[in-house]
Amino acid sequence: MPGGSTAFAPSIDGDIFSVASRAGSWSQRYLHRVVFWDVVSACATVALALAVGPGRADMSPSYIAASLAMPLLWVMALGLCRAYERRYLGVSEEEYRSVGRAVVGLLSLLAIGGLFVKAQWSRLYVITLVIGLFTLGLLVRRLMRAWLHRNRRQGQLMQRTVVVGRADAAAELIRNIKSSPDQGLDVVAVCTSQAGGDDTTTTIEGVPVMGSALETISAVDLCDAEVVAVTAHPELRGKALRRLAWALEERDVELVVSTGLLDVAGPRLSLRQSNDMSLLHIERPAATRRSVILKSLMDRTLAAILVVLLSPVFLAIAIAIKVTSPGPVLFRQKRVGVGGEFFTIYKFRTMVVDAEKQLAALLAYNEGNEVQFKMKKDPRITPIGTFLRRFSLDELPQLFNVLIGNMSLVGPRPQSQAEVEQYEPDAMRRLHVRPGMTGLWQISGRSDLDWEQSIRLDLRYVDNWSPIGDLQILFRTFRAVLTSSGAY
Repeated sequence: MPGGSTAFAPSIDGDIFSVASRAGSWSQRYLHRVVFWDVVSACATVALALAVGPGRADMSPSYIAASLAMPLLWVMALGLCRAYERRYLGVSEEEYRSVGRAVVGLLSLLAIGGLFVKAQWSRLYVITLVIGLFTLGLLVRRLMRAWLHRNRRQGQLMQRTVVVGRADAAAELIRNIKSSPDQGLDVVAVCTSQAGGDDTTTTIEGVPVMGSALETISAVDLCDAEVVAVTAHPELRGKALRRLAWALEERDVELVVSTGLLDVAGPRLSLRQSNDMSLLHIERPAATRRSVILKSLMDRTLAAILVVLLSPVFLAIAIAIKVTSPGPVLFRQKRVGVGGEFFTIYKFRTMVVDAEKQLAALLAYNEGNEVQFKMKKDPRITPIGTFLRRFSLDELPQLFNVLIGNMSLVGPRPQSQAEVEQYEPDAMRRLHVRPGMTGLWQISGRSDLDWEQSIRLDLRYVDNWSPIGDLQILFRTFRAVLTSSGAY
């Protein structure tokens, strides 16, 4: 096999059996359920549109025909917009975007069809269809994804995966896959060479090694794998990788390639193609002046609305703190903001007045990470403070920090000077944006995260933030606060 020219030569032995055995895989079960609920939601939407739209006197044959055909047209529109492609199911935001494209396409079809049959559609009928199909289409996918992820966390509906790559890169990829069960990859074999400099190595991260990269196809057939995940490997470049893709195509096996990029969101990635090569283009983070102004405007508007709506809550908490514990209502502390500038952060006081003086005696009981002190049953916390912390109500005064402009609703966790002094060079990047009342750290574990995980989440946010992403984090924060997950 000089140069690997025949390393992945196609063979048909067992191909029919392999493809047939995968026909009933998780994707078929998932897809059948999604299509069923899409039809049900379309029928419900049409019934509602007919009820609130045209009256019985205006019910023309065009309404009847369009309404009867709508469930089929909706499923067809979703299919044409790639809502049912296996590579997007349960893992990609493209599954949600396709719903929006399908609604626009269906609206265009109604407009064009109405011109040909000279139908005058009721505005209320069309608006109900558009809103109903869009909302229920998103809801179906959200609920189905929750069902899929719940099963995957229990080890079900997984895709048998073969990891191919250099030993150290393969080990890292396997660890990442195991830490993200929602992706649905179950690593059953590794194909590698130079396994840590020891060719006798039989397992990597508990997964059996089944040969070199040139033996990938044999491993796929033996394990009946559904996915091959390729990471850094000197033998898998150019033509060799292309031949592997051809051989996997015959077996109906998916190929995914790890780029080695850390925490770069999908919207920042695009392909630049030519006749001879394809380049992966990485867009710069959305830190343009226009984006910053938009974020600031959104922050201050929402903060002002929340302050007005929550003013009775502010008053009730202030009275409760004053009555149950001597000392001020608000707790003030210096924190490091955008660009390293200091600002005063405001919180409702949840500890006794001399809490800082008692800290030294409690350091031995630290249950947090190596930088941040946390203690589940901290004796310094007042009774009302325990309640406030459980539901994050102590952080409500930070809305005034947002109004002032030294904080954002969403951003990295506001850090003290002592914490910033322990930053490594990469961590300094988190000071490029305003700290937030909530962020990825709030919805991904809060107090349960170690220092490295906290910094990584903050850096991911800094490099990938967007107004839509901020709204998603705010929604998930509300849910996390209601369940008091990760709070001390």
